[in-house]
Amino acid sequence: MVRKVTKAVFPVAGLGTRFLPATKSVPKEIMTLVDRPLIQYAIDEARAAGITDFIFVTAKGKSALEDYFDHAGELEAKLEADGKHDLLEALRSSNMESGAIAYIRQHKALGLGHAVGCARRLIGDEPFAVLLPDDVIAAEKPCLQQMVEAYAETGGSMVAAMEVPPKRASSYGVLDVAEDMGTMVSVKGMVEKPKPGTAPSNLAVIGRYILAPTVMENLDRITPSAGGELQLTDAIAMELTQGRPVYGYRFRGERFDCGSKAGFLQATVAFGLAREELCDEFEDYLHQIVAMRKAAQ
Repeated sequence: MVRKVTKAVFPVAGLGTRFLPATKSVPKEIMTLVDRPLIQYAIDEARAAGITDFIFVTAKGKSALEDYFDHAGELEAKLEADGKHDLLEALRSSNMESGAIAYIRQHKALGLGHAVGCARRLIGDEPFAVLLPDDVIAAEKPCLQQMVEAYAETGGSMVAAMEVPPKRASSYGVLDVAEDMGTMVSVKGMVEKPKPGTAPSNLAVIGRYILAPTVMENLDRITPSAGGELQLTDAIAMELTQGRPVYGYRFRGERFDCGSKAGFLQATVAFGLAREELCDEFEDYLHQIVAMRKAAQ
């Protein structure tokens, strides 16, 4: 019987240097996409998938992230008194109950694998999810929920995957596919950021994982990369050498790389247009901007 996934790790210790100077004082994960911070999208996705235990791997300077999930009793009382129930409901969706969330410090920036490994004592011998808040996914059914449903049939470890242009494969972890079953693929290998022209496929790993607890043990066995970092893909690939299955899951939805400025802007447009109360005015403005640019050329 496949064990239910109830724990999720959120690696949020990064400095967010691509968004300086904004991230000098504001954690990247608190940066706002329309009217919610990036981390809220990841939390909502995890909740929809049945996650009940949330583990944040943080670093110095991330106190604003912890404050965000605290209760704001005075503000809630004010909204209640003013009859602003929609705003009150939105505010309460950011609350985390005592004991549901844990914070662990990553004292050295030694890669994603190291960050995930910091949570090993809280994971124990249970399967767990990993969500990278930089990857925001617009989907009718949340991505992790899709994966959890597929995982219930397969067990093992599973990574979210998407097709990328071959010339961009060197920017990702890439799957070496043993069997392509459509939505699912069985994996025979994984390569982290392959050199141009050497990628085994154009099926790239993105920031959603469901991992067997043995992946935590593998993190103690893998060799650091040339930069001294521990790669999570290496620890997942080790599952294959030990005879345990790894799957890639082609999720249904659109992924936005909000770790880049261009991706963040693209997500802002997409999520803004998806909001009923914003779409008409916003779309009109975008048409005006495009028309003005064409007229100026």
